[in-house]
Amino acid sequence: MAKTFAEKALGRAAGYEVQEGDIVTVYPDFCLSHENASSVADTFHSIGQEKVYDPDRIVIVFDHTVPPPTGSYANSHIKTRQFVKEQGIKHFYDMNCHGGICHQILCQEGYSAPGLLIVGSDSHTCTHGAVGAFATGIGRSEMAAVWATGKLWLRVPQSMKITVNGEFKPGVAAKDLILKIAGDISSSGADYLSMEFHGEGISRMSIGERMTLCNMAIEMGAKNAACKPDEKVFAHLKDRAKKKDWEAVWADEGASYVKELVYDLGDLIPATALPGRVDNYAPITKSAGRKIDQAFIGTCTNGRLEDLRAAAEILRGRNVVVRTIVQPASVEIYQKALKEGLIETFIESGCVVNHPGCGPCVGVCGGIIGDGEVCISTANRNFTGRMGSKTSEIILASPATVAASAVNGVVTDPRDFVNGSAGKGEA
Repeated sequence: MAKTFAEKALGRAAGYEVQEGDIVTVYPDFCLSHENASSVADTFHSIGQEKVYDPDRIVIVFDHTVPPPTGSYANSHIKTRQFVKEQGIKHFYDMNCHGGICHQILCQEGYSAPGLLIVGSDSHTCTHGAVGAFATGIGRSEMAAVWATGKLWLRVPQSMKITVNGEFKPGVAAKDLILKIAGDISSSGADYLSMEFHGEGISRMSIGERMTLCNMAIEMGAKNAACKPDEKVFAHLKDRAKKKDWEAVWADEGASYVKELVYDLGDLIPATALPGRVDNYAPITKSAGRKIDQAFIGTCTNGRLEDLRAAAEILRGRNVVVRTIVQPASVEIYQKALKEGLIETFIESGCVVNHPGCGPCVGVCGGIIGDGEVCISTANRNFTGRMGSKTSEIILASPATVAASAVNGVVTDPRDFVNGSAGKGEA
């Protein structure tokens, strides 16, 4: 019988063949947490546990509150550092030269690999399906139990297939595709489904672009998302894979899907998600001209080097006219951006460059917005009040669209700049 990616990956993790609907007990290869590790540790101790099942499977990355903006957050960091030391957890990324956003770190450092099972106490753990892992978010209490026992149970999800053909036109990117998909199927259109990305359009994409797609699957309710592992993934993992027993698994021809969608990248235009809901899709032709107060380029969705390049290409030789924050997804990316002159471009155009982290995206530091303000952001969520004031608003878009909008002070079609238009903020 032909099997989906989820059936194959969870069968591998369980050690026997499974099918959709089965309840399986599995042992995750890696368990990811960030600052909420302190809360997980509290629960871990409250259930009478002293030692974690396997410290080498635990990865903890400080990224949401770096540097800590309050004493409370600083104390949380202290608690986690103590737990890490007591438990002998080696895979710990503090706020230092090796750090960054947790999802970037897992892919960048080789924890994510084809066929592995990854769970994280962060909803965007689905990002790691970009390299062919089965990756999903779980709650903090669940994570405490996994730390204690090394295992958890999952229901094998049904699957949906998204086939992507063609190539992007100038000014259009992976973020525009995933915003279009969210608008088409709604925020609940993939509830507890495994989202598979197929087609030559996906094979042409970089790992970073695939990460953008998989990252936002949770915004449609998906249990996980995945792309077929290929030579790009294998080359990336060479000399960096943390586990050597990974296996490239993928769906069989003829596998059964509850939903199927097909997209041609050449048909897409720049997209936005208007305030309040990620599925509040609006093509740039409908959202252009909306006033903004701040622009934000970064996050686990779009803080990679190729994203910074796309923004810098538009900002080079121009000035922003609103507050504009750039936040690389990791220190490694920051260093590469420095060497390429991208950071200089951002500073010369009037941007503020933050230390790698999640602060503005989750509204805790580094770019909080005030009453009635509007931020256009490359993040993955635009819920009311997420970035600060309960009366503020967020518009989601690609790095190119955010950069173009920062130059004009209103939502702007990046194709205007690709085609040579200078915009009002020309230096």
